[in-house]
Amino acid sequence: MSQLLHSKIIGKGTPLIILHGFLGMSDNWKTLGNQYARSGFEVHLADIRNHGRSFHSPDFSYEHIMKDLEFYMKHYHLTNATLLGHSMGGKAAMFFATQFPEKVNKLLVADIAPKYYPVHHQTILEGLNTLDLNQIRNRNEANEQLSIYIPDYGTRQFLLKNLYRVDKENFGFRFNLQTLTKTIDNIGISLPDTFTYKGPALFLRGEKSDYIVEQDQYDIQKHFPEARIETIKSAGHWLHAENPADFLTNSLKFFK
Repeated sequence: MSQLLHSKIIGKGTPLIILHGFLGMSDNWKTLGNQYARSGFEVHLADIRNHGRSFHSPDFSYEHIMKDLEFYMKHYHLTNATLLGHSMGGKAAMFFATQFPEKVNKLLVADIAPKYYPVHHQTILEGLNTLDLNQIRNRNEANEQLSIYIPDYGTRQFLLKNLYRVDKENFGFRFNLQTLTKTIDNIGISLPDTFTYKGPALFLRGEKSDYIVEQDQYDIQKHFPEARIETIKSAGHWLHAENPADFLTNSLKFFK
C-alpha cells in the first residue's frame, strides 16, 4: 500500500508536478516553483519516497515511485497533470508517462535520457556513510569531513541541505541513506523497450553536461516520438540552478 508523498502545493491553475533528483528534495525547486505558480500553475513540489520529508521505506525503485505518484494524484483528485522531472526524477517521470499516458498532459525531462547509466554515486554515498552523525556538532564539521570524499563545494552544499537536527544533541539526514545505498543499482536502469509515450515531450539538456549526448536522440524519439531536445546554455547537469532564467523561459514556452 502506497503512503502519501510529502509535498508543498503553491498557486492555482493547471496542475504541475515537479520531481527532484537523487539525494535532492522538493526544496531544490522552490524558486522555480514559485515562478511557475505566478504563471498560472498549481505547482506540486513533491518529495520522492526516501527523500526530503517523505516517508522512509526499505523499497526503492521506479516501480514504487510510479505507484506513489498514482496514489498521490488520486489523493488530490488530479485527473491529469504536467510532469517535470530532473535526473532521477526525470527517469521516474518517463516511467510514469509511459505507463499512465492518460494522466500526463505534457512531459518535461531535465538532463537525463531513457538509457542505462552505470552507478556513479559510489564516492558520494561512501562519504555520506562515513559521517558519524553522533559525533558532528555543526554543519561545518560535516562539510569538512565530507570534503575528503567530495572535493566539489557545490555538491557538498547540495547534500548538506539534507542535514537537520533530530534533537539538541544529534543530527540526521532527511534522505534514507541506508535504503538508497542498498538500492543504488535501481537508479540507472533503462526504460524498457516497449515503454512509449506519444504525448508532447521536451528534453532539456545542459550544454556542459554529458548526461544527454547526440546519439541519445534516437533512443529518446523511439520512446517519445513527439519529443523535442533543447540545450540550456552555460549549464551542466544542474541546469535549472545554473541557468534558471533560460530554464524558465524554455519550460514555460513548452507548457503553454
